[in-house]
Amino acid sequence: MCEKCKGNYYITTPIYYPSAKLHIGHAYCTVATDTMARFKRLQGYDVMFLTGTDEHGQKIEDKAKEAGVTPQQFVDNIVTGEKGVLDLWKLMNISYDRFIRTTDDYHVSAIQKIFKKMYENGDIYKGKYTGKYCKPCESFWTESQLVDGKCPDCGREVQDAEEEAYFFRLSKYADRVQDLLENTDFLEPRSRVSEMVNNFIKPGLEDLCVSRTSFTWGVPVDFDPGHVVYVWIDALFNYMTALGFENDKYQDLDKFWPADVHFIGKEIVRFHSIIWPAMLMSLNLPLPKKVYGHGWLLLDGGKMSKSKGNVVDPYVLSQRFGVDALRFFLLRSFPFGSDGNFSNELLINTINVDLANDLGNLVSRTVAMAQKYFGEHLPAEQLADEEKDAELIAMVSGLRDVYEAQMEKYAFQNALAEVFKVISRANKYIDENAPWVLAKSEENKPRLARVLYNLLETVRICGGLLSPFMPDTAAEIGKRLGGAAMDWDSLKVFGTLAADVATVAGNPLFPRIDLEKELAALEELHKASAEPQEDPLPEPLPEITFDQFEKVEMTVVKVLACEKVKKSDKLLKFTLDDGTKEPRQILSGIAKYYQPEELVGKTLVAVTNLAPRKMMGQMSCGMLLSAERGDKLNLVMLSDNIPAGSRLV
Repeated sequence: MCEKCKGNYYITTPIYYPSAKLHIGHAYCTVATDTMARFKRLQGYDVMFLTGTDEHGQKIEDKAKEAGVTPQQFVDNIVTGEKGVLDLWKLMNISYDRFIRTTDDYHVSAIQKIFKKMYENGDIYKGKYTGKYCKPCESFWTESQLVDGKCPDCGREVQDAEEEAYFFRLSKYADRVQDLLENTDFLEPRSRVSEMVNNFIKPGLEDLCVSRTSFTWGVPVDFDPGHVVYVWIDALFNYMTALGFENDKYQDLDKFWPADVHFIGKEIVRFHSIIWPAMLMSLNLPLPKKVYGHGWLLLDGGKMSKSKGNVVDPYVLSQRFGVDALRFFLLRSFPFGSDGNFSNELLINTINVDLANDLGNLVSRTVAMAQKYFGEHLPAEQLADEEKDAELIAMVSGLRDVYEAQMEKYAFQNALAEVFKVISRANKYIDENAPWVLAKSEENKPRLARVLYNLLETVRICGGLLSPFMPDTAAEIGKRLGGAAMDWDSLKVFGTLAADVATVAGNPLFPRIDLEKELAALEELHKASAEPQEDPLPEPLPEITFDQFEKVEMTVVKVLACEKVKKSDKLLKFTLDDGTKEPRQILSGIAKYYQPEELVGKTLVAVTNLAPRKMMGQMSCGMLLSAERGDKLNLVMLSDNIPAGSRLV
């Protein structure tokens, strides 16, 4: 560890389910985590900031099937594809140090070892699960835990579930977990503690289902084929496998574990504050120091959710208002531990009041006056006025400490409020000292120089403390102060700035936004995105006679085998049962939309009296019927009860 380093600091977001439509709610927790990570780096800590994606489970398998791709292709597209998770984190300027995917080979092998260890120590046993299951939340519930017969977390319908499964002896650790929650500050805000204890532990903590046999997309239980590790062992241990636990990929475990804090949404507090510590207790591993369950961003009174249709596109908002403005808004407007009601009107008003009027105005006026009255550099000859300067200097000198105290409590909103108290006072200081009046007299130039110095030093310190929230804006402020120091130690001391500081002019940091015009523009964008954008219907073909149509022989066929055609990205080769004794071979250009193995056994329709033709050196004897819309092809599939060889009439 370097001499100046304060120590190690490990902070995580939850690993996110790879949703096909990302919204500003996804960014909320990660922006907060990024802000905390940047703050700790500013203080001098060696920071590890982990984020990632939770990619296994039944709902992924089902969505991939609906999309006509493999589960791995489905998650790859959402994580690494255009406007995927990695793109969103890049857009939002997320400075993560490590990104984990639960499909990473090193993580998969580590989870198998962890599962086996818990099995061998007797904390995992085989049984049968019967109860209710919420697929969107990937949660099992008893009848008594349901709310109006629905999932207590998301309010959606649950389904009956019954299957052979392995269980983790969660009940064994109920007393220890309750003691952890009630008698330490492991879980914050404290309001979450009574909810966990009263709703889940005191009614009786049941053992937890930790494997599934009804789907295959998961980490295989290597000692019992047919079982896959259920989501919460797979997902929760990412915090340790990403550091090298039970794998050789990384060697950071001793340096960073236990984690300093897991930032999570309140909907998964139960898993992180009850199940996670119990699993770590099972393996005699150190517990994380803290779990912090933040609130939700609400839209129209409900949690942002793609399934409810109330999403807000971070790409649109960032394009129109800037990433730093959006980051600032998320942490300025809502207490981190509570729910917050998002609205575009609140976003615009926050930008106008705090960023355009207060911060932007202070920076622009101060730099402009310095350049107007003194050119590139302030003069070294300056005249202080203790009576007029004392209050501002005292506020700025004490700012770092009060800011730090709030940041250590994850009270981002309060930390920003402290900074903006000083910014507001600095704007008032301009009016009190009227630099434009001082500039009229040569004898007042030393006093004018000191007034502007005090303002520039205030801008420097405020800009440095805003850097975790708005890194690009802070860098621009530093540039306008001639590259002034903004390190942690210098932000404590008023007067660090050189007396003859150089200033650099620039455009307004945050131009004012016309509220009514912008709301109208956003409404139009919303309407456009809400309307289904269907591909145009194809042009109708010329009419044919009934006699011509009767000549087309359409036959029900069963897929016996299917494989890709070598050297072709488009073609699949089908071996079909058409009701005759000889299999029929047809080549079809649908490789982009289906995997060969998923089509075996399907019942399709083929034109069987089409003249054979050679494609890529192989004969195709007929054509499979597909429905076409835009550039998407869907094979026409029939009920498997219809026998091969049946004719469509």
